[in-house]
Amino acid sequence: MKARFGIFILLVVSSLAFRCNKQNDDTPVAEPEQTVADVDFYLTKPDKSALLAQQKDAIFESTTNNLPFIAIDSNNTYQQMEGFGFSLTGGSALHIQNMSPGNRHAILEELFGTQEGDIGISYLRVSIGSSDLDPEVFSYDDLPAGQTDVDMEHFSLDHDREYLIPVLKEILQINPAIKIMGSPWSAPVWMKTNHSSVGGSLKPEYYEAYATYFVKYIQGMADEGITLDAITVQNEPLYGGNNPSMEMQANEQANFVKNNLGPAFQAAGIATKIIVYDHNCDRTDYPVTIYQDAGAAKYVDGAAFHLYGGSINSLEALHNAYPDKNLYFTEQWIGAPGDFGNNLNWHVRELIIGATRNWCKTVLEWNLASNSSLEPHTDGGCDQCLGGLTINNDNVVRNPGYYIVAQASKFVRPGAVRIKSNYLDKLPNVAFKNTDGTIVAIVLNDSDSSMKFNIKKENRTVTTTLTKGAVGTFIWH
Repeated sequence: MKARFGIFILLVVSSLAFRCNKQNDDTPVAEPEQTVADVDFYLTKPDKSALLAQQKDAIFESTTNNLPFIAIDSNNTYQQMEGFGFSLTGGSALHIQNMSPGNRHAILEELFGTQEGDIGISYLRVSIGSSDLDPEVFSYDDLPAGQTDVDMEHFSLDHDREYLIPVLKEILQINPAIKIMGSPWSAPVWMKTNHSSVGGSLKPEYYEAYATYFVKYIQGMADEGITLDAITVQNEPLYGGNNPSMEMQANEQANFVKNNLGPAFQAAGIATKIIVYDHNCDRTDYPVTIYQDAGAAKYVDGAAFHLYGGSINSLEALHNAYPDKNLYFTEQWIGAPGDFGNNLNWHVRELIIGATRNWCKTVLEWNLASNSSLEPHTDGGCDQCLGGLTINNDNVVRNPGYYIVAQASKFVRPGAVRIKSNYLDKLPNVAFKNTDGTIVAIVLNDSDSSMKFNIKKENRTVTTTLTKGAVGTFIWH
């Protein structure tokens, strides 16, 4: 009896085992994720373990899932981009020009070239006269106290011929299409109410002379083979505490543009764009005051902004109110010694993504280069401005600003148009279509953990992952 019962149990167990095996054999086995070959992925991590590094086997064909998704619509287009870059301050030019010729050319190729190892900077801002990151304060028409020169007979670009102009000429050899914007920190002191390089305002009796100063500058640079794409009328016109600096209220700027600068450009046949304001996002009323003056507005291409105050999102309302006027983001500094992760996160979210999503045609960081002592700067100028590069003789260190700009400049080329993509709070992003048809998406993981997500372009969806604080640039060929 016991033997029969044992045989029965053995048969039952064998039957169950067969059923289980049969059931397992019939269960579909999940296919391994298939990598995507025609989408490139370049990654920068906040811990610097990846710095603009191409990722292989990191993008997969998507299967049905409940992951967050970014949808890109290349048929819905916005502004045309003019470029990403830096301000080439006088100090930046000094450090670059003082490098040995071979090393100087190599770093300029890397910055402005478009080959595999280059980052393709496509727009530069320079100061008209000195900024606070020059060794000394100067204008192009400095005179002894009590003298004036309304006809600009003593106008000279000699200060710029020492460092800035030679560096610009070498950059133009590498990238002849690069665009350059000029911005004055101050008029010559003999034109100002306080006869000082710090603060004060432009005397109305010198408005015409100052317009001639701009014309002579643009013509003088053209004689050197350097075309100015645009000028801003005054850097930070609502702050008079820098050295140099000059205050210019909105009604004053409107009158200057309407009665002097605009007509002077027109009479001289100058095509350089006139851009107003060039200060923080908390005062969008400043360019509005100028736009509401029809006599001034007809000469004005648009307005430029910094983000030391206000919200970058305020620019959308300005665009909507004045869609025929362009927007530019022209300056944001990084304080030394730099905090790579936090700098990367804030600048990519607010500027690379935020400024472009709010209609800006350029995104420019502040100074391109300084040395490890954060020099040069004027007496009273910024002594904590960290360059995109730190240059000591021929030694070059790439700082946060370099990678922030490069994550866009290398891939989003001049002439690209911003295209539609849905914004996610934890995955802020922006997308572009280049003139060659390639699609570029820049995505930041702004969450506290790693995120896996989908990117959908037209009828195709891919899946990828960004670790906390990382930035990815994705390129569809």
